Amino acid sequence: MNGMVSYKLFLDLAIILVAAKLFGLLARKVHAPQVVGEIVAGLIIGPNVLGLVNQSDFLVEMAEIGVILLMFMAGLETNLHDLLKTGPVAFLIACCGVFVPLVGGYLLYSCFYGFSAVGSDEFFRAVFIGVVLTATSVSITVSALRELGKLRGKVGTTIMGAAIIDDVIGIIVLTFVIGFRDPTAHPSRVIINTVLFFVFAIGVGFLCYFLFKFFEKRYPHTRRVPIMGLALCLIMAYAAEEFFGIADITGAYAAGIILCSIKSSDYIAEKMDVSSYMLFGPIFFASIGLKTEIKGMTWALVGFSAAFILVGLITKIIGCGLMAKICRFSSADSLKIGVGMMTRGEVALIVSQKGLAVGMMDPLLFTSVILLIIVSSISTPIVLKLLYKKHPTSDDVPEKTPQEA
Repeated sequence: MNGMVSYKLFLDLAIILVAAKLFGLLARKVHAPQVVGEIVAGLIIGPNVLGLVNQSDFLVEMAEIGVILLMFMAGLETNLHDLLKTGPVAFLIACCGVFVPLVGGYLLYSCFYGFSAVGSDEFFRAVFIGVVLTATSVSITVSALRELGKLRGKVGTTIMGAAIIDDVIGIIVLTFVIGFRDPTAHPSRVIINTVLFFVFAIGVGFLCYFLFKFFEKRYPHTRRVPIMGLALCLIMAYAAEEFFGIADITGAYAAGIILCSIKSSDYIAEKMDVSSYMLFGPIFFASIGLKTEIKGMTWALVGFSAAFILVGLITKIIGCGLMAKICRFSSADSLKIGVGMMTRGEVALIVSQKGLAVGMMDPLLFTSVILLIIVSSISTPIVLKLLYKKHPTSDDVPEKTPQEA
């Protein structure tokens, strides 16, 4: 039986890779980013349509590696000078991008299921819907921006910085909400752990920066440099989750930031891109489609899901776009930032699963979250592409534009 299960994995991977590539090319034909096709591929080959591939622990873990590699590469391609310059602005955008969806989600649930007394179970359920809406999935926006060659521009860097800060704030808010309901969770510990992680990342950063400077001087353009870089990425992702309770993607991004200033950063990114593009990336994006469970939905749930998706998209655009405008971005760039921040993904799923585990979220509402992830993942790259076509940004860095293959 075990042998059969392991052989089935090979077939599952082959189906995912072929379907992701075919639908990716199809997406390109209709001028949509490749990731859109890969998500649709997962939806079609998954249990809801053809039933060729089912979600498994192995695919979940492979998808997790895909996210980590995407975030590591995003960190490597980040202009550290620009990120530090946009730091305070990104922080303000992230704060607004958490507050507006949090309030929007609470009001949405309360309008559908009634307003409840503060402190009651229903009150916390309403707040939790808001918490689910706070998370931004930067990986899909990163892929779209990389494909457009806009990741290193001011808008791209601001979205990257704000999305990372957004997730940290979102996870802190999540722990606070659970903390008020569950005495075993300590909100103050989360804040301390978050601060400690960034102190740890800065310390490791200084040490690794000089270590890699030595490596690249001693062994220029040898494979050991990217291998050591990947090892740092995996260690940082592990340390973030295991010791600090921070999302592993934050650790992977921090590893990329540590190495983005060394001469070999482009060479490391080039080597990482092969495994990410060939295997782990398509599995991650296809797995979003695979996770969707549409069967057993009632009309009431369809109505809530439609409103949930609408509120999820609009609150991010309003919250982040408005703060970007206040921070003196042009109207077109403010809209790009708002749209770039509206994708939901792995963090929203992690938050939802936490809610299910502690009884703060109805299992039926999980489908709404999956649908929001799918709609936002598909619509964000398309809208971003249209916005960049209509309103080109003058300060983008052209040399990083990937080939439109």
